[in-house]
Amino acid sequence: MIGKRIGGRYEILGNIGDGGMSKVYLAHDVILNRDVAVKVLNYDFANEENLKRRFQREALSATSLTHPHIVDIFDVGEEAETLYLVMEYIEGQTLKKFIHTNGPLSPEKALPIMQQLVSAISNAHHNGIIHRDIKPQNILMDSAGDVKITDFGIAMALNSSDHTKTNSIIGTVHYLSPEQARGGMATKKSDIYSLGIVFYELLTGQLPFSAETAVAIALKHLQEEIPSIKAFIPSIPQSVENVILKATTKDPNYRYQSADEMYDDLLTVLTPERARESRFTVPFDDDRTRAIPVVTEPFKFDEIDSTKKIIPIVPDMPPAPVPVKKRKKWPIITGVIAGVVILFLMFLLMPSFLGPKKAEIPNVIGMEETEAISELEEIGFKVKERTEQPSDEYELGEIIRTIPEAGKKREVGSSVILYVSTGKETTEMADYTNRDYTQVTGFLDSFGFKSIKPNKIFSDEAAGTILKQDPEPGTEVIPGETDLLFTVSKGRDVRILGNLSGYSEDEVKEYAETSGFDITFAKKAYSENVPENHVISQEPKAGAELVKGGKVKVVLSKGKEEKPVKLLIQTVTIKYEPQEVIEPNPNPNPDDDDENGYWEQPDLAPIPQTIRIYVQDKKNTMADYIDEFTITEDKVYRIPIELEEGQHGAYKITRDSKIIMERQVNYSDSQ
Repeated sequence: MIGKRIGGRYEILGNIGDGGMSKVYLAHDVILNRDVAVKVLNYDFANEENLKRRFQREALSATSLTHPHIVDIFDVGEEAETLYLVMEYIEGQTLKKFIHTNGPLSPEKALPIMQQLVSAISNAHHNGIIHRDIKPQNILMDSAGDVKITDFGIAMALNSSDHTKTNSIIGTVHYLSPEQARGGMATKKSDIYSLGIVFYELLTGQLPFSAETAVAIALKHLQEEIPSIKAFIPSIPQSVENVILKATTKDPNYRYQSADEMYDDLLTVLTPERARESRFTVPFDDDRTRAIPVVTEPFKFDEIDSTKKIIPIVPDMPPAPVPVKKRKKWPIITGVIAGVVILFLMFLLMPSFLGPKKAEIPNVIGMEETEAISELEEIGFKVKERTEQPSDEYELGEIIRTIPEAGKKREVGSSVILYVSTGKETTEMADYTNRDYTQVTGFLDSFGFKSIKPNKIFSDEAAGTILKQDPEPGTEVIPGETDLLFTVSKGRDVRILGNLSGYSEDEVKEYAETSGFDITFAKKAYSENVPENHVISQEPKAGAELVKGGKVKVVLSKGKEEKPVKLLIQTVTIKYEPQEVIEPNPNPNPDDDDENGYWEQPDLAPIPQTIRIYVQDKKNTMADYIDEFTITEDKVYRIPIELEEGQHGAYKITRDSKIIMERQVNYSDSQ
């Protein structure tokens, strides 16, 4: 197999382990790019079509299981008439190897492991699946110490149409329940029995029963009580031992009613309230307390660790006597028969005269406790013991069942045990804060809560972390009537910081409100380009990723910096330059002409010239003049130029729109 690709996607990399019915390989899923475990069955299904379909049906039923402590089954396939399962690959070791290396464990270390196992089995039971083969070899432990149960692929769904006694299977005989050892059908309580044996092994480092043959071990499960843990380790609290005693009682009726009940018990075994707990004992009922016949004829277990059908363990019948022909003795026979009849009648009638009077236990199931006691006492029975149990069927205070059961005949004056309903089973809400929401809901799904919903909010905690829960921890709830609401972290609220350059102070404040950032103003700074009270710079820069409430600093402009100003007076003389006009002599008297034929024009009034002064300085630009006037003669003019330190200025003078003077002026120029 190594080096081959099966199913078109699983490349076999190496062998992980071998079992009686299968081999397990490490493989790589080339499509999803992940390592997986592939279990290949060592069985020829060529002529076993019904068995093949049954295996496929059972494997598919296991794919429905989703729980943090159950190995996921990803795929079921067939390659060259060989069936295989594709499962989650767990890098670690089996719980069996862990116990061998580290056992025995203290209750403080064993309890977390058991809580994980029981929660996983509870999830399977709620999905209608019984494991049937719970043992440390089928439990994997990862590097973090968390455990996951595997091999649900061989379990059958409870609603399977061919779920008959002939389909009953058993697991390793060391963890086998008495009903499985007898060849009976495995139930949910069979899994609870096996869990009790695993708990025993965790705490002691050894199995409760050992013998030379598998049959002898099976008989011990049938006939012997589980050895006391306190005999090995006296320091073990009685409350811890009681979990094992209750899980492994021979009669399934006295075991935990469900894996949920066992899980709840595990949560409180080390609490101070249970420090002085009495040893668990099964209530006496002579209808139930019967010796199991000793089996002397051995039967064969082909493979202890594999799943096999077995024949119910029954005592051998003695051989039939060989008939011997005798002489007829009718008179003697007639006398014997008559004597037997007389003795029989005496046996029936004499107890009523010589023995105590008996009466039938009435059916008080469903009655109020006071009514039931009244009816029992009216007949003559005594109620000296009562046990409270939760019930989904019977209301608070109603009778669930009696010991002895209704219809049994008992001596008048004998005691009857009443089981009284405490109402629907309640569960104390644990504290799930600071735990992962997906894992918690995977666990809580098995409890049958009415609904489980998240309220997701941003926080500094990692995404998926439970921040708050409703109902609160410690609240007693009825799962089927309770809605769970978890406040779950969405992680940090990361946002992109915008570009605030050029924003006014009011605009920055408005942005802070809408963005959720904590924006503060640093000291203002001068800017040649940015107007006063507008943003010059920011830290962090635009485009940075910040969480809601992240701090941002901005620098506002104080406007241009006020530099030293110098007033430079430029004194200039503006020349008046009249234009000379010579016109032809209009005088017809040639005696008045000069030698050139022109006549001398008399003096005229000067023509005004328009002067404009332009200045480039701190306050003015060349775009517009600062002064305008006319001259008819030369004029001295003082031009004021106001310059900041380091600034260059200039002036320009026009006469009748023509430039007649211009000059650059520097701040450094002397007055």
